[in-house]
Amino acid sequence: MTAEEIIKDIKTRKLKPIYLLHGEESYYIDLIADALEQYVLSDAEKGFNQTILYGKDTEAIQVINAAKRYPMMSDYQLVLVKEAQELKLDKAADQFQAYCEKPLPSTILVLCYKYGKFDKRKKVYKVLEKTGLVFESNTIYDNKVPAWIEDFIKSKKHHINPKASALLAEYLGNDLSKIANELEKLMLNVPQGQEITTKEVQDNIGISKEYNVFELQNALARKDALKANQIINYFEANPKSNPIVLVMGNLNTWFTKILKYHYVQDKSQLVKELGVNPYFVKDYDLAARNYNLGKTFQVISLLREYDLKSKGVESTGNTEHGDLMRELVWKILH
Repeated sequence: MTAEEIIKDIKTRKLKPIYLLHGEESYYIDLIADALEQYVLSDAEKGFNQTILYGKDTEAIQVINAAKRYPMMSDYQLVLVKEAQELKLDKAADQFQAYCEKPLPSTILVLCYKYGKFDKRKKVYKVLEKTGLVFESNTIYDNKVPAWIEDFIKSKKHHINPKASALLAEYLGNDLSKIANELEKLMLNVPQGQEITTKEVQDNIGISKEYNVFELQNALARKDALKANQIINYFEANPKSNPIVLVMGNLNTWFTKILKYHYVQDKSQLVKELGVNPYFVKDYDLAARNYNLGKTFQVISLLREYDLKSKGVESTGNTEHGDLMRELVWKILH
């Protein structure tokens, strides 16, 4: 089941006695947990029937005992275990498995197991799949982020153009909680019905209008050495906003797509093969003309080399990030 389907069931009170929410991406874990906290109990019922525990400060036996209690003047009680990855379940493995095999129907036990996957080899995992609901929240791929942003904005009755969603994806990465938070703030400043463009993004998210990774890619695609170096100088003066590891990662993703471009025989399939919005195909056309297959391979090799140098590996000379980026850009352009 998707997170949306699970939340729909929660709202209609199609509840499971145990929820194991686990995975690398915390956004959907929080979303489902928040829905359970909001819809299982009324405000009046929460005082006696809602228990929130934190894995780091809780013993496994406490969770089991809490789950075995009966609700007071309510159909359900909710036991929500946050940061469940810190919970030492092995200390009461047999008792926990025994409870999971026959959970109390009037208890909704929620395990928020973040930043990693629950060990699927354990017997209790199979039990949880049978008697409860297991949801795995996977990290979203970078090339899926712009579409996720557009869907999120659309669900809030707003509209964003493709260039703006791509700029946000480049700047914010693939942490959905961070992205959702920034989008909520952005939408507060843009009236419904008004399209969100790069101007609104730059004005409200704190991205420089001219000096960002997106514009660096455009300058490299055009082989505009002056603009590329102006952007690198800005990055050097603002390292916290433009860390070299983020710049290198974005450039590597971009040139990898240029490499894929060269191997796509049917150019009408570029949108599917590259995983990009049709709006940006023309940018890859230009970049591919300026960087043939051999040069693209060379650039990807350079990016790996300078990524290592920026981390102090295989470097015998200057490791100042600004100098490394200027040297790298010169080699890319020549």
